Amino acid sequence: MSDAFRTADSRAAGEIADESVRAAVALLQRGEAADAEAQCREALAVAPRHRDALALLAVILTSEDRFGEAEAILGDLVELEPSEPAHWINLGTARRGAKRFEEALSAYARAAELGAAGADFYYNLGLTHIDRSDFEAAQAVLERASALAPTDAEIRYRYAQVCYERLRPEDALRALDGWEELSGLTPELLANIGFLLMNLGESARAEAALQQAALHPDPGPRATLTLVEAHERVNRLRAARTLLDALGADPRSTTLGVDLQLVQARLAARESRHEEACRLLRLALEQNREPHLRHHQLFPLAKSLDALGRHEEAFRTLEEAHASQVAHLTMTAPAAALRGAPTLAITQFGCDPADVAAWDPSGAPPVDESPIFIVAFPRSGTTLLELTLDAHPQLASMDEQPFLQNALADLLATGIDYPHGLGRLTAAQLDWLRSRYWDRVRTKVRLEPGQRLIDKNPLNILRLPVIARLFPNSRILLAIRHPCDALWSCYMQHFRAPEFALLCADLSRLAHGFRRTFDFWYRERELLRPAARDVRYETLVAEFEREVRCIADFLELSWDERMLAPAAHARSKGFISTPSYSQVIQPPNPGSIGRWRPYADRLAPFLPVIRPYLDKWGYDAP
Repeated sequence: MSDAFRTADSRAAGEIADESVRAAVALLQRGEAADAEAQCREALAVAPRHRDALALLAVILTSEDRFGEAEAILGDLVELEPSEPAHWINLGTARRGAKRFEEALSAYARAAELGAAGADFYYNLGLTHIDRSDFEAAQAVLERASALAPTDAEIRYRYAQVCYERLRPEDALRALDGWEELSGLTPELLANIGFLLMNLGESARAEAALQQAALHPDPGPRATLTLVEAHERVNRLRAARTLLDALGADPRSTTLGVDLQLVQARLAARESRHEEACRLLRLALEQNREPHLRHHQLFPLAKSLDALGRHEEAFRTLEEAHASQVAHLTMTAPAAALRGAPTLAITQFGCDPADVAAWDPSGAPPVDESPIFIVAFPRSGTTLLELTLDAHPQLASMDEQPFLQNALADLLATGIDYPHGLGRLTAAQLDWLRSRYWDRVRTKVRLEPGQRLIDKNPLNILRLPVIARLFPNSRILLAIRHPCDALWSCYMQHFRAPEFALLCADLSRLAHGFRRTFDFWYRERELLRPAARDVRYETLVAEFEREVRCIADFLELSWDERMLAPAAHARSKGFISTPSYSQVIQPPNPGSIGRWRPYADRLAPFLPVIRPYLDKWGYDAP
């Protein structure tokens, strides 16, 4: 055959392939992916190296999670056009989908060498870092993507998500400012943004996004699942169940995989159907091949096993859960993991009596203009106490915030030796520190005239010198619970903060942390003499009205009957940030007292460490 005939045949084949690709594009736009794929393959049958047919087929295969097939097609493309960065980006995306993250990064690196520097490039690179649990790298590249495409809803959401994962809530909130004006707001994105805003404590903004997603005539299975999670998180269990049942009847829900099982398990546990919760969580674990991610299923599984009285299984599950979370933190918070569990070094340093004697409280705000601080070792009933007080119209609380720790950071910036040199703070410096504290408070809660703030953050127990210096007229409530119950509840809990999660991963470290915390508190309390009252959890539950009346008298509050219905108040508040959000909507009851007893043999080795406080508070232990 002559060259002329071959050229003519090649041109004819190219035209046939072009026509097939145009048909494939039209089919894909109508949602007919299978027919679009067939057209692409017809094009490649006559023109095996047809660029557009290869590219479109790779897109179709990737969208259907057929990553191995997509990678083979993209391999042909990069061989055909090795200098085209888009092909390398798409190759990286296919490898990411196949969970071959290092190879994906290699493909992205090649794309960068070829000049890739657009928002889409940084977005896909960021997703790869998210998948490999490197949130620090993900934040850096997604920040660049967001700067390049500031109105792209998907990019802004992903950037906010990694800020949240890195415990940088203010960065996350800034990323979601003006979300209403972003482009590409699908129902799924609206639901995701709403749920993230909810977890960031922005309930009103969250509700607007969630309602927009819910009002869509067909939000789709992924958005619907997120709406179920949101309903559960604000204790709207009936709405969550209705929506979840409808989702289960939708044949598209099969695409949700393990995510659907996890939400079904969570709702089953909320409904006290713990056998069903265990079954679903075990199914999810069978599909989870990533050891560092299994703690997301193991912690709730342990709680359901505990509720069923299968205590030995629960303990073994918790051991595995903590090991998984430590592995996860090694990847996501390497600096914290390298430091290891916190030694609570702050407890080694106390105020100097001679310095304290020089403190001048004359410029401090009076009782009714000072915060009420609720402090404790975590898992000691502080949320119940906070909601009881928040029901009083003269008081207003905010979600747990680090504002006292921020005040300590501001204080250290003055160059003052903490805590030995607090007496050297001038009146102007003290006023500045207080104004900075109140500025931060105003970002979270609006105090009406005459209202007092409830600042509930259990670990502010370690910042008593800051409280006493800035707000010497404040009232402090110290929540106390049986040390074994507090320790066991911490061990069962899935904490997000890396440092405290590492402390709770080992019962010995946890017991020593408990001891150091209260040794510090009582040593400093004796020196500083704050207006503090102990609130014993068991007494609060058993004699609720009497104890609440005593607390109101201590706080110099007029009596208000609404304080006797914290569960109703909790339901009216909606989002509650603490892990006990599902418990405080129930009336105070003794169900959480003595939960440590089935695990007494596990706690026995650490009783000598906490014995001084068992004796001091009069609690029994074997």
